[in-house]
Amino acid sequence: MSHSLESSTGTSEPVVVIKNYTVPADEAEHFVDVYRENARIMSAQPGFVRSRLHRPLAGGPDARFVHVAEWSSGTDLDRAVVNAEWRASLQRMFDDPSLHITSEPASYRVVVELRPSGGAIETVEDLRRHLQWAIELEHATIPPYLCALYSLDPGRNAEAVQVVGSVLAEEMLHLALAANLLNAVGGEPRLDAPELLPGYPHPLPHGDRSLQVQLVPFGAEALELFLRIEQPAAVGAPPEADEYETIGQFYAAIEAGIRRLCDELGEDAVFTGDPARQVGEFHLRGGGGAVVPVHDLKSALAALTEITEQGEGAARTDVWDGDRDVFHPERDEVAHYYRFQELKHGRRYQTGDTPQSGPTGEPIVVDFDAVMPMRPNPRTTDHPEGSEIRVAQERFNVTYCLLLQQLEEAFNGEPARLGATVGTMYQVKAQAQALMATPLEDGTATAGPTFEYVPPSRRA
Repeated sequence: MSHSLESSTGTSEPVVVIKNYTVPADEAEHFVDVYRENARIMSAQPGFVRSRLHRPLAGGPDARFVHVAEWSSGTDLDRAVVNAEWRASLQRMFDDPSLHITSEPASYRVVVELRPSGGAIETVEDLRRHLQWAIELEHATIPPYLCALYSLDPGRNAEAVQVVGSVLAEEMLHLALAANLLNAVGGEPRLDAPELLPGYPHPLPHGDRSLQVQLVPFGAEALELFLRIEQPAAVGAPPEADEYETIGQFYAAIEAGIRRLCDELGEDAVFTGDPARQVGEFHLRGGGGAVVPVHDLKSALAALTEITEQGEGAARTDVWDGDRDVFHPERDEVAHYYRFQELKHGRRYQTGDTPQSGPTGEPIVVDFDAVMPMRPNPRTTDHPEGSEIRVAQERFNVTYCLLLQQLEEAFNGEPARLGATVGTMYQVKAQAQALMATPLEDGTATAGPTFEYVPPSRRA
């Protein structure tokens, strides 16, 4: 296909694909529809970061478009462009008799990059964009934590189930807090969208691109990934609003932005959202903390504190998150990063322990052999159409996307819809566990959930 990318990039560095498209002006809307379907398939490939289709403001007899797609590496792009489903979709686009397309594709590597100094949040619209990123960030942790949790044998790994399950429940809480923050400043939370389910592996959204989020069963690899995700910011680390090194630095930038805008514009000009859209209760069994309805600077700071202290500990110098342990009320709860340290070292933190000392308390029993051997980063395309595993994976994807749809509805003016998510979460659990108990065709491992986006029109 002369209109495709036929040559290998030959690089493991991040790459950007830029394509120019030209069609007659009266075909522009149809082209956008066809392009969107093609882009949906490509966005499901491992290593895809994001893509955008641009159109000039000025009109003319022909409609010109510029497609820009970012990839984690040229290697990922090289694998993606030979995907049969995508190539067939691309061929259909160029063979469509109602479209007369000319295009010129090319791949690029970044040689110069400029960003605003400090990544400051200067406007309310900047703040809304970053809070949507916060939703995407909090959601990005959920699929890998789900895979680790449901791969565990609960009878032989009860303590590991409690730890991973408590972190997962609190990440769902953080998702609700981020939605409350966005609603409070007049935004509209988006969860039912392809960019929330890119192909695996992929970078943590808007973070350190070397951190690749993976779908793997519980074990040493999963724990190292989780420790990198939850890594506390160093004392004195600067706020980072984009391509942040730690989640704490990202939220520090959001806090700085909210404070600055309130100082410059006044709280009434910042917190313009409808109070009826706030979620007031969203407690999942097994997690600590509470949802904070946000309506002013004080409540916004409380919500941000809840997120950061549960993730990395109070004041960045303590292992404790300020809550009581849900499963052991006589003990203080440690932050997410330190809970994973407990599993890694097989020992609990006790009074007097610090980040430097590590955990020195009672042992935690972790049986690394009592884990379902799920194939890492599974994909539906690994299996023939109509096969038992692929059908089960597709059913799981529909259920998971329904969960995202219900959450989006709940966070956009229908808080009562949160009740419907409970049953859907049980379906997600049952379907994921069934997949992980299903041996692959070659017997080398078991299947697993793929977390691929399914458009609403295909969820019947």
